[in-house]
Amino acid sequence: MGQKIEITETVLRDAHQSLLATRMRTEDMLPIASKLDNIGYWSLETWGGATFDACLRYLKESPWERLRKLRAAMPKTRFQMLLRGQNVVGYRNYPDDIVQAFVQRAADTGIDVFRIFDAMNDVRNMKTAIEAALKTGKLVEGTICYTISPVHSVDYFLRVADKLAAMGVQIICLKDMGGLLAPYVAGELVKKLKAQIPLPLHLHSHCTAGLAPMSYMMAIEAGVDIIDTALAPLSQGTSQPATEQMVAALKGTPRDSGLDLAALDEIAGYFYAVRRKYAEFESPVNNQIKTDVLVSQIPGGMLSNLVAQLRQQNAEDKLDAVLAEMPHVRKDLGYPPLVTPTSQICGSQAALNVMTGKRYSVVATETKNYVMGLYGEPPGPISDEIKSKILGKKQPIHCRPADLLKPGLEQARKEINSLATSEEDVLSYALFPEIAKDYFLARDGGQTKHESEGVTA
Repeated sequence: MGQKIEITETVLRDAHQSLLATRMRTEDMLPIASKLDNIGYWSLETWGGATFDACLRYLKESPWERLRKLRAAMPKTRFQMLLRGQNVVGYRNYPDDIVQAFVQRAADTGIDVFRIFDAMNDVRNMKTAIEAALKTGKLVEGTICYTISPVHSVDYFLRVADKLAAMGVQIICLKDMGGLLAPYVAGELVKKLKAQIPLPLHLHSHCTAGLAPMSYMMAIEAGVDIIDTALAPLSQGTSQPATEQMVAALKGTPRDSGLDLAALDEIAGYFYAVRRKYAEFESPVNNQIKTDVLVSQIPGGMLSNLVAQLRQQNAEDKLDAVLAEMPHVRKDLGYPPLVTPTSQICGSQAALNVMTGKRYSVVATETKNYVMGLYGEPPGPISDEIKSKILGKKQPIHCRPADLLKPGLEQARKEINSLATSEEDVLSYALFPEIAKDYFLARDGGQTKHESEGVTA
């Protein structure tokens, strides 16, 4: 217990994804970059998750240029990104060649730590990304998505961690995207993970249910090595515990982070002003302690965007009904952890069930693909009745989903042709064809052909 706690700061990625629908622009990050770089964080989460999509779709910015500019402005601090395994930064499985090329380019452009997860905890979907990231020589966090269900026990999470350690990751991450991890469970799980696997352990949580600060303290007592926090202006609610809160709580203890509260306070002043600029993307839901998330299990980034999606359809009054339907859909689908893309799959299907008034009378394509096994193996069984409703007479696959995919990078290069001005453009197009094409046309002064609407999480 003599080792200082290390801190990953999420203000440039997950914090604004959770509270402001991922809308923070690069121009609002750069003025404070040098001060962030001087704090002494273990890492800054600057990229990945929904930021790639949001940059192209909504902000008409290059995510690659964002990473380059931030890297130039913050040369001292490790940059961390969230990578969705075979889904990369998208919402479906991509061919191995696209995964490998993306990881290499991200490492070359400035990413030092790859946090790699799979929404189903199916390590087959993480293998290519982990191997590609290890090949770059960067740090790799093999990630366990934490959730609560009849099939998710402490032993289950230990088994996933063992598989990740065997794949050669240097760090294990426990990712509690829904803020579901209760304090005493956190203590037990961290203690057992540390006893079983001789690797650093990184804990990520959200304050949605109000549990995260207490769970962090129990995890710290149990020996966790690194925690994710967000500067106060973009903390709490569906975001992470406040950086200042955790630093202050550990001051003068054997696990003192060593970070300067006065310096953090100065940076916080800047982000209070920045948050006001994005008030239109605020939702009261994101700033409340909602213990009903222990039932619905919707992660922070999904909740803010579900509200936005319902608002676009003038159906915000249906939010409670959709939240109530979520656990039923999740049970039907074998209790997947709710994180991108499974959170979107369950959320969209729950919304369809509520809006149509008849469960599964309309089935989203993504729901069909999920039940087909195209996202991986569900943690729990799916009943024959649900399979029949969703798939008819089709039978699910049992191989690694990406084994069914042909290489895609050269095909993407041919399709985008002269609209791509760099290899980064080719990768952006390979991941988000229509959205990237729209961005290229807007960037190059052409007429946008495709106006995409949707949710990002």
